[in-house]
Amino acid sequence: MTNLFPSIVSRPQSSNIMNILVPIIAIILTLITGAIIFSLMGFNAFFALHIFFISPISSAYGISELLVKATPLALIAVGLAFCFKNNIYNIGAEGQLTMGAIFGGGIGIYFHDTNSFWLLPLMIIGGAIGGAVWAMIPALLKNKFNTNEILTSLMLVYVALLILDYLVVGPWRDPEGYSFPKTRPFSDSGRMPLLFEGLRIHIGLIITLILVFISWFVFAKTIFGFQLKVSGFSPIAARYAGFNQKILIYIAFGICGAFAGIAGLAEVSGPIGLLYRDISPNYGFTAIIVAFLGRLHPLGIIFASLIIALTYLGAEDAQLFMQIPAAVGFLFQGLVLFYLLGADFLVKYKLEFKKSK
Repeated sequence: MTNLFPSIVSRPQSSNIMNILVPIIAIILTLITGAIIFSLMGFNAFFALHIFFISPISSAYGISELLVKATPLALIAVGLAFCFKNNIYNIGAEGQLTMGAIFGGGIGIYFHDTNSFWLLPLMIIGGAIGGAVWAMIPALLKNKFNTNEILTSLMLVYVALLILDYLVVGPWRDPEGYSFPKTRPFSDSGRMPLLFEGLRIHIGLIITLILVFISWFVFAKTIFGFQLKVSGFSPIAARYAGFNQKILIYIAFGICGAFAGIAGLAEVSGPIGLLYRDISPNYGFTAIIVAFLGRLHPLGIIFASLIIALTYLGAEDAQLFMQIPAAVGFLFQGLVLFYLLGADFLVKYKLEFKKSK
């Protein structure tokens, strides 16, 4: 008697076209699944999807809010691409964002009564340094002790959040804030200038686009970008070619941390204007989805950040008009990641049935 047993085998060569289509397939499947979920909840699927994905961007203010949320996602995701291309999994961008906000925001708090042109650039530099310093910790531990960067970078997120919590309820608490856990507001020169009157979108968008373009140039036109790709695809080949992998790890973590730190500083000096406990709605973690949805390409990351940012806005509208928890936004983000990973797996592997007697 012959039995058939399933086994997963690697495809001889993955399709380049399918690699490009995977994010689109993941988004389509997410929309279909979302429609089914809304139907099971008793809502009209088309009405629910309209509320979630169309209504939030049906006005100039809505588009502005989309860009406000997409800006930190794109900047952090591009920074993460430096690590992921090198096959280094930095999961701690949320902590690096927090430390960037602390370092840069601390400068703004110290000079709260100063109105000088140099204050905002100094805060941005401080934010980049704070994020980079925090990212150097898992890089150092990996190079010196071969520790798992996933665990170390992730655990440092909670350390950074506790430091922020200590500062806003302790030494940095606003003396005129009626004991609320927040700092004093930054001065006007410590705030990100608005691009359009009456809208919240600020100059952080311009900074992000500049850094995204520089990152594209590095990936596509420089030896360093080539070294990252080679090291990620084949560490053995990278060592044979004489690439210093430890230096690559330090640089990749440093760039990623600096980008996340700038994003954190832009968040507190832009829409918020001060430091308090919840400065980020998990941008650092969500940016991981953005990076992979964008295929680690700067241009793809820009489009992916807009799509994922829309889930934040859609969740707010769904809570307002449909009376469902705003956490449904995280459901859509999880669905995108699930289908993205599943489609990626099927592009690289296939299921075969082998005969066994």
